Amino acid sequence: MFAAALLRSKAFVWIVLVLPGLWPAWPLFVRQDPSALTDPLKFILLHYGFVACVLLATVLTFSPLRVLFPRWDIALALNRHRRLVGVSSFAYALLHFSVQVLYVYDGGFETLAKEIRKPFQLTGLAALLILLVLTITSVNALIRRMGARRWKNLHRLVYVAALLAAYHQADARKTFPLQVVWIFGPVLLLQIARVWKQRRGTPARAVPTPGA
Repeated sequence: MFAAALLRSKAFVWIVLVLPGLWPAWPLFVRQDPSALTDPLKFILLHYGFVACVLLATVLTFSPLRVLFPRWDIALALNRHRRLVGVSSFAYALLHFSVQVLYVYDGGFETLAKEIRKPFQLTGLAALLILLVLTITSVNALIRRMGARRWKNLHRLVYVAALLAAYHQADARKTFPLQVVWIFGPVLLLQIARVWKQRRGTPARAVPTPGA
């Protein structure tokens, strides 16, 4: 299958992950968009935050897709890049925070100390810190040192990061945005389907016979 073969290519996945980071140059410099030029920093800020959330939601669909469709070539190909996509989500989240410091906090941390008290700022920073920890512990040497079980338990924090990111994105807009539903809704549905399939496939424990 051509699509699966393409998705197995690291070079192709790298291109797909890097292109969203370069996209702001198009409406700002190539085909100048008045709406983007009105407030370029805000445009870049929202764009990087959006990409970080999309990548975070995307990587959370890989495992459920593999469980639900174990013989689907595309699901198997996507799971080869879980670490790369997860680290890319952190990279875009870090870019988002860096632009936030320049745009909202005037490049300094005095305003940050005041603004950080807002719930949506706290949740965004907490999600970023979780992604930072997960990125650092994705190094092979640390995986071996921690052991598979401890590493897996730690990386379950990615679900907490996703919840925090969803709240951050929704609260930052002051209204309930459908965008958050479109990004994280499929993740929730796939996770529910995975749990349902795994529990359905788990054999019932035998009831011990009295006196046996």
